Amino acid sequence: MATVTFEKAQRWYPGNDAPTVPGMDLEIRDGEFMVLVGPSGCGKSTTLRMLAGLEEVNAGKIFIGDRDITNTPPKDRDIAMVFQNYALYPHMSVADNMGFALKMAKVPVDERKKRVQEAAKLLGLTDYLERKPKALSGGQRQRVAMGRAIVRQPQVFCMDEPLSNLDAKMRVQTRTDIAKLQSDLGVTTVYVTHDQVEAMTMGDRVAVMLDGVLQQVDTPLKLYDKPVNLFVAGFIGSPQMNLLEAVADQGQAKIGGYHVPVDPTASKRMQGNITVGVRPEAWRIVGDGEGGLPVQVTVVEDTGADAFVYGTSGVEGTPANLIIRTSGRHHPQKGETVYVTTDPSNVHVFDTATGERLSD
Repeated sequence: MATVTFEKAQRWYPGNDAPTVPGMDLEIRDGEFMVLVGPSGCGKSTTLRMLAGLEEVNAGKIFIGDRDITNTPPKDRDIAMVFQNYALYPHMSVADNMGFALKMAKVPVDERKKRVQEAAKLLGLTDYLERKPKALSGGQRQRVAMGRAIVRQPQVFCMDEPLSNLDAKMRVQTRTDIAKLQSDLGVTTVYVTHDQVEAMTMGDRVAVMLDGVLQQVDTPLKLYDKPVNLFVAGFIGSPQMNLLEAVADQGQAKIGGYHVPVDPTASKRMQGNITVGVRPEAWRIVGDGEGGLPVQVTVVEDTGADAFVYGTSGVEGTPANLIIRTSGRHHPQKGETVYVTTDPSNVHVFDTATGERLSD
């Protein structure tokens, strides 16, 4: 096993006005499951491909352990890649697909068969070893692609959106399988996705990227509880955080004629135009006249255990839609007006101009 270190690693495609990845500084610990997440075009796949040797590094360095692999050919990096489209050979059986890299490396036949059998058992593929990929479901094909990576016993797994071709139910099942498998094997893993739910549920740590630049690297819970800027606040969380425009007014956030209490740290630091963030589950419905923000309910999404109440507010400075997470058994109905408030500890305050977090 090994750590992975990016030192100001840059990728600048010919003809572009600016680098896709200006200078990546990131350390991935030995045995860690690191997820790179961000919107399309943010540079996460480019970063992964630089590590795998599929993209040139124009400046900076990349290390696996103490070994500088910046200019090392892909085959000599001791990395196994799992692609989005499985990349299986259609004319080969599952066993041959899984053992192909070992065959090319001239690993003895007995050792090859042993490794394939072990990986198949781990992945629940023992009964499918003689089948061709076309006879498998999407989830099974993805497990074969995982098996092909596992048998190589690499220092690092690189996974580029491996679940994006699966249906919703299979995606949930397979992400659980991958997370458990990585934990059992203890192999350092770099995983790319644009799905922040995947990132939050799978990663030991998550690196949020925008325009090739790391915005925050932290545990999923810390990203959720203490986003460092407006982008991370709006990107992490499903449904996303409610972001309301406000003005600093004597230590409180003023939204139209409504004042939102904030934590003491934000109260001292904020001035001028600010943005207030409140998670959907942090709203508390109160009665009329108790100082709550009025919200007219337009849509209710009832998911069983929970309900997501979407509404609009007539108060200046509120977004077009507010989202309130409430009980699936007792919730407002479409057309009602409800009043919501929250506690200072649940309010995230950001500088509107810079996006910087002002809360504790």
